[in-house]
Amino acid sequence: DEPADLSQLQDDFYEATDPSASPAAANERTDSFVSTISSAGGVFLPGFYDNGWDGNAVAPIFASLVVTDDAGEPIGDLAEDWEVSEDGLTYTFHLREGLVFSDGSPLTADDVAFTLTLLNDPSYEGSVDFTKVVIAGTDDYKNGDADAISGISVIDDQTIEITTEKVNPNALTLLGGQVLPEEYYGADYVKGDLDYLRDLYSKPIGAGPYAFEEYVEGQEIRYTANENYYDGEPAIGTLIFKILSSDSTLQNFQNGDIDQGGFGSDPDTLEELQGLGFASVRARVIPDLGQIWVNNDNETLADTEMRQALYYGLDRQQIVDAKYKGLGQVADVYAAPTQWSYTNEGVTQYPYDPEKAEELLDGLGWEVGSDGIREKDGEKLTISYITTTQDDPVIPVASATYSEIGIDFVPEVLDGNTAFARFYDHDYDLAGFRTDGLVDPDDAVNEFASEDPHINVTGYENADVTKLVDEGISTFDQDERQEIYAELYQALSEDPPTILLDYRKSLSGWNARIQGGENFTTGGGDSSLALAKLSIADD
Repeated sequence: DEPADLSQLQDDFYEATDPSASPAAANERTDSFVSTISSAGGVFLPGFYDNGWDGNAVAPIFASLVVTDDAGEPIGDLAEDWEVSEDGLTYTFHLREGLVFSDGSPLTADDVAFTLTLLNDPSYEGSVDFTKVVIAGTDDYKNGDADAISGISVIDDQTIEITTEKVNPNALTLLGGQVLPEEYYGADYVKGDLDYLRDLYSKPIGAGPYAFEEYVEGQEIRYTANENYYDGEPAIGTLIFKILSSDSTLQNFQNGDIDQGGFGSDPDTLEELQGLGFASVRARVIPDLGQIWVNNDNETLADTEMRQALYYGLDRQQIVDAKYKGLGQVADVYAAPTQWSYTNEGVTQYPYDPEKAEELLDGLGWEVGSDGIREKDGEKLTISYITTTQDDPVIPVASATYSEIGIDFVPEVLDGNTAFARFYDHDYDLAGFRTDGLVDPDDAVNEFASEDPHINVTGYENADVTKLVDEGISTFDQDERQEIYAELYQALSEDPPTILLDYRKSLSGWNARIQGGENFTTGGGDSSLALAKLSIADD
């Protein structure tokens, strides 16, 4: 097959034509910036939340040693600079001088050491995975009598050296993640028991540009400019994330109730935003993937041929057209088209082909019953689908196309927290979620090689895939990695763990009175840096 044409997926910028048209409600906010998120779970502690929106919520609060830009290149945040040893195993971070947390307490290398220790505690069950890096001495700390992880060495207040056991090109950002204050989060720390942290989920303290103020469940999260921020107190005193459904964002923006929002991928919405005059808009290629996760632990869905049948039996182009109206594209590999690893050369393509789907289902022994639903060993082929939006276009399309091939498709529309809980408990058949923003090619595939059920939420197992995933992070040479990922994408297309849906462009719009809005997207890798640089134009 010919490679997909990705020419349509390019960033575009549309400058406001009449900033003076800004609504009065927005103009009255002379010292606050209001953005949006769709939901929140209330777990405002890096490394401990399941709900990705909580990740967006903590971004203003917690600073990292290192973040990445849109191209995946590292940017120093709390770390002024760093070195990596010649063998690629030892990382030395040099912190900026005079760092403090928002409560005024000093931030030192000891806090970095504590954070890494916490995330490698024997009772830690969060989503941060160090198994592909392994800090030296971790096993002794988890399983033995060691009081500390030997591979973490605090040289002085501003210098920390971390020795790992595996070469991994992603180790820099993994080791250089968001930093927690030991004095606050470690006061009650005892190895093997992290339950005490639950009391602090709703009371976060970090070193980011904004300090947490208040969370009103279902309504908003409020922040105050951190006067102790290392790069200077942000120019805008108050930050607010209003919790809004996607269908109400545009109205709130038009009324001036919010200053910035994500507006999906609808060309009609782009036209409406341009018509406002005061809106600047960025149509950005988002480095993520829309997918339907498939529970490979489910006996019905465990066969490769069943997952292939679900692929062939779904009109994905119809879903993408309905959802993005020209601002999206059917996905074909586990990489966003913005990533250097993207290639679809040699991958198995899955065009809509109900006859092929029926052939595969017949081969698995699923026979069409008198009511049109397939049966096997007295069981009907009923497959449920979890989603969080009533207007999810997968529902009507899958209901129609799966019905044609004898599948009883049952959608379940759940609130975000319930959906995520079901998802991570492996209590689902199919589930519609997007990946987080992808930085490195490993981000989209590492879960399929993990033995941790909290990470490998599909329960997928394939020895060849596991080998290639591990090889993909065993070298710093990008050319070598490119070859590995090309082979990996082929393997994943032949034995698909999930159903890939789409790549997309997404509209971010902001009131032109907000200076620097073009650099801010909620939850991006460097979103805290962009937040710190926002300002409000004088009238």
